Amino acid sequence: MKEYAIQETVGPLKGAGRWLGYGAGGAALLGLGIMLLMLGLLRLIQSEWDGVAEGGTSWIPYAIVFVVTVLLIVITLMRINKTYLNKELK
Repeated sequence: MKEYAIQETVGPLKGAGRWLGYGAGGAALLGLGIMLLMLGLLRLIQSEWDGVAEGGTSWIPYAIVFVVTVLLIVITLMRINKTYLNKELK
């Protein structure tokens, strides 16, 4: 009886911990990568688009990067398939 209880509690907890660990690691690396890509996009716009970095238009590159970031977040959230989050392994 004790072995069965351990099997039914510890086994799924190990699997959940592994799933959470890989998910957290992947999310951290993906977040860092996207942050660096958005920073690169900002620097590209600022260096290649003449006249936008001076005067009253210096906010335009930041607005462009913000819109691109929001679009990436929306696309990412739309791609999450919630039906598989609770699916039992067979």
